[in-house]
Amino acid sequence: MNNPAGNTGRVLWAGLRALLVLTLITGVLYPLAVTGIAQLALSDQANGSEIRDAHGRVAGSELIGQSYDLPLEKGQETPAPDLRWFQPRPSNGLGTNSVNTRYALVLSGATNRSGDNAELVRWVTAAKAAVVRDNSTPGHTVKPSDVPPDAVTSSGSGLDPHISPEYARLQAHRVADRNELDVATVEKLVADHTDARILGFVGEPRVNVLKLNLALKELVPNG
Repeated sequence: MNNPAGNTGRVLWAGLRALLVLTLITGVLYPLAVTGIAQLALSDQANGSEIRDAHGRVAGSELIGQSYDLPLEKGQETPAPDLRWFQPRPSNGLGTNSVNTRYALVLSGATNRSGDNAELVRWVTAAKAAVVRDNSTPGHTVKPSDVPPDAVTSSGSGLDPHISPEYARLQAHRVADRNELDVATVEKLVADHTDARILGFVGEPRVNVLKLNLALKELVPNG
């Protein structure tokens, strides 16, 4: 005799067992296995490619750019750059995270403006003028033709942690002047922190700004 209630109970019990087994496999065992393999084989990358300072404190991620600005003053909409430090690429066009009020997180994204966009042209023109002004020191004048593209344009994500060796060297005189260091010392610091092309042919030479500034901090008294 057909028993609808019994059949329904068996189907529900089978479904519940499948749910429990699959939850155990995909929700517990698989994540634990992936996490364990990642920690054993690629622990640095799995933990966010953290960079630590000389005191062992996490200073940031090798993969995420940071800004080096002065405290925001009353009446300012954007803070001025702290010219003691090497500066990263611009990040125009990015919004801020208004949900997380504890941290001012930038949102990843590009400006999405064409090369002849009037606003983009103004940004680039103003950025070039600022680079020339900020990096010219007594006895050393930066010319507009010296300014590399990455000094005045943001990356596709806006969070690029690297700058070109050309932009880093352009900043060397200003950084040396602001920190009362010898220019040759700062230029050697840049050379020591310039990464070559991956495998010798992929990408371009680059300088990680966070690593460079952490090394600079070691040379600057009370840095």
